[in-house]
This record gives sequence, C-alpha cells and structure tokens, in this order.
Amino acid sequence: MTRRSAVPRWSVASALAAPVAMIGGWTIAAARQPSFDPVASTISDLAATTATDPWIMTAGLAVTGVAHVLTAAGLRPVPRPARVLHAVGGLATLAVAALPVDTYPHPHGVAAAVGFGALALWPALAWRRGGTGALRPAVGIAASVVLVGLLGAFVLELQRDGDAVGLTERLVAGAQALWPLAVVVWLRRR
Repeated sequence: MTRRSAVPRWSVASALAAPVAMIGGWTIAAARQPSFDPVASTISDLAATTATDPWIMTAGLAVTGVAHVLTAAGLRPVPRPARVLHAVGGLATLAVAALPVDTYPHPHGVAAAVGFGALALWPALAWRRGGTGALRPAVGIAASVVLVGLLGAFVLELQRDGDAVGLTERLVAGAQALWPLAVVVWLRRR
C-alpha cells in the first residue's frame, strides 16, 4: 500500500460532506425561517418539529453524522482510539438528528453533549510518535484545545442563557466539521 492510498480517496468526499452538510444545513434552514436569529438561537431549533422546514437541518445533521463515521473509517494512519472517538461523535450527531430538541429534550441534550465532546477530543488522540503535520502531538493537542475552548464558550452561553448561544454553537460545530477535512487533506497530500 502506498502512502497516498493509506487514506482512501472517498474519505476526502466524506470529510468534505461534513462541513457542507452542517454549515449548508443551518444556512438554508435559517433562510427558510425569516424570524430565526442565528446568533441567539441554536442549530437544534432549526431541526425542531416547530421549525418552518425541520427536515433541512435534520438532514444536515444526519449527513454530517454519517460523514464523520465514514471519515473516521478512512483515516487509517490515525491511531484507532482517535478514529473510534471520531466515529462516536458522528453516531451521536446522528442521534441528535433523530431526537428533535422540542420532542426529546433530555436525550437530545445527552446526544449533543456526547457528540460535541467526542468531536472536540479525538484530535488529541490522533498523533503518532514521530508523526509529522496533522499527526504531530502538538498539532492534535492544539486542535483539541481550540475545539474544547470553543465548546466551553458554547456551554457557558447555554448555562447563562446568553445572547450568543447560537453563534458560539456555530463556531464549535463548524470547527469540528472542518478539522477532519484538514486532517484528510494533509494526509492525502503527504
């Protein structure tokens, strides 16, 4: 197996699908709901049964979840614990899609917490001794520090019912969707 084939070509497509589905989903769903405030309202509000077109964000979350699972499977050079944690984040994102916040608030919250946590922490486990680029310890740990920091800002906004809960959620969700793409692209170029 050559170095280039260590990360299959299809993993580029799955890694690209995650941010496209997540960011595209919340952008299109919000545009269809004129009264929606993306700074103050959560992504989950766009998938609630009371939303104008809940299927749009539900589909965006589901595609993002599947994309994370597929990308985790394709990241063969990444240590298995990191890949498993990444896949858990994808499965939890699927659960978020299946459990609308207004119908299943507690299970939705648990799934979101597991998903956000797993997607913030997997980069810290994605390094190899002697690794370069995205597989260097400093890079993976730094990525997790940033993702955990963004997640912390979101959790603080949630706890205090802040006016920027939607903004902070979009920052962490967008960053978590983009990091696997950065890793896949780096590994493919290597």
